Amino acid sequence: MLVVAHAQRSRTRSCTLTFGRSVGWFPVSVPVNELAAKRNAVIELMRISPLADELAGLFAKAGHRLYLVGGSVRDALLGRLSADLDFTTDARPQQILGIVRGWADGVWDTGIDFGTVGVTKRGSTLEITTFRADTYDRVSRNPEVTFGDTIEGDLLRRDFTVNAMAIDISTKEFVDPHNGLDTLAQRVLDTPATPQESFADDPLRMLRAARFVSQLDFSPAPRVTEAMTAMAGEIERITAERVQAELSKLLLGEHPRRGLELVVGTGLAERVLPELPGMRLAIDEHHQHKDVYQHSLTVLEQAIALEQDGPDLVLRLAALLHDIGKPATRRFEAGGGVSFHHHEVVGAKMVRKRLRALRYSKQIIDDVSQLVFLHLRFHGYGRGEWTDSAVRRYATDAGPLLQRLHKLVRADCTTRNKRKAAALQRTYDELEERIARIAEEEDLARVRPDLDGNEIMKLLGLPPGPLVGKAWRYLKELRLDRGPLTHDEAVAELRRWAEENGIP
Repeated sequence: MLVVAHAQRSRTRSCTLTFGRSVGWFPVSVPVNELAAKRNAVIELMRISPLADELAGLFAKAGHRLYLVGGSVRDALLGRLSADLDFTTDARPQQILGIVRGWADGVWDTGIDFGTVGVTKRGSTLEITTFRADTYDRVSRNPEVTFGDTIEGDLLRRDFTVNAMAIDISTKEFVDPHNGLDTLAQRVLDTPATPQESFADDPLRMLRAARFVSQLDFSPAPRVTEAMTAMAGEIERITAERVQAELSKLLLGEHPRRGLELVVGTGLAERVLPELPGMRLAIDEHHQHKDVYQHSLTVLEQAIALEQDGPDLVLRLAALLHDIGKPATRRFEAGGGVSFHHHEVVGAKMVRKRLRALRYSKQIIDDVSQLVFLHLRFHGYGRGEWTDSAVRRYATDAGPLLQRLHKLVRADCTTRNKRKAAALQRTYDELEERIARIAEEEDLARVRPDLDGNEIMKLLGLPPGPLVGKAWRYLKELRLDRGPLTHDEAVAELRRWAEENGIP
């Protein structure tokens, strides 16, 4: 792989690149001038993607140019090129279809109105788009789609300079009119045109900047941050679905805290997730964090450290928003204390409202709100005073979210007191062990009453209806309180309940 490590700006416009091989990985840093860097970038990109040469040959035979472009060039230079590649060409959409048919394993044209043809070939997904020279009405985000004639014009309309580089596959020329290689080496996000022009054309680019900060650990150029701050209100032109998609990608990045801090610092969060900056007003009850906002960012980072199977959007949303109800429940107590009674209940409702507004799926809304609702329950455990009944309820109320709840509760411990933190972790270890023991004995994942609905109706002579449901719920509560009952014990309890409720 070829990785841009950093740039050394000088009169010779040189930069330092790190080269390595995917097998063995022998990093060697060598200072080279800019032309050599671009030449080596071309060589490496062609090695990574031999499909590009085949495709370029087809386009050249048809009299057209083909360029690898945008994120594919950027990601290859960062050593993270995937099998999904982006190309641009002077060929018009119908001409692209004619060129790739017969060569591609699969073709789809759902984006053809915007100039994009999708192709699959030997496990890779390729998108080929005609040069664009769009204009925007700057009222909505929707462009008036127009096709361009030059690669330079196409690159000018790209969001950031690190995405405004291309490689002519036929000639192996590296096209970089906006010094994207330099900004990539410096890990800086800047725009080909002025940020004001870029964000006026498409305000979603402001959130995309925060997403790239999270995903790539880049820093926005000062003029980009200034424009984001001045133009934050423009994000209201963007649909909730598109905002949600960018926020999700931001949260799933490797450095979501940095991205979120940019969103909050520029005022974008006030428009898309106002509850997040709103948490800066609530002082944490332990008085050991700057505020609940900072505490929540720390919990997010600690939850991420506990992930085992890759990024978990539900866990990350729950960690970020677990204390969302604190500002609304803050009370100043006699003696200078601060309380947030029932903030988990209020917070769960607020999470539902916000995630619905952002058009998240019902499953994600249900899961995140339930985790927020349950995240404080462990603190009633004390030093293990819970009965087995309480442990059963904790596990069954969490249901399939139990492993995420374990991670959230552990991440929520941010005290700087090492002794206290260790004690909390030991206590939670004990709770997990109790859950595991009881689960092994009783199959907690399938807690049901000891009598099913059919038996209830037969024993009490009831037809299907609400009374059967009440009896079923009573027996389930009994099962949670006392554990498994024998059949005779369950029948006796059902008859006793029926008698108390006036059922013959």
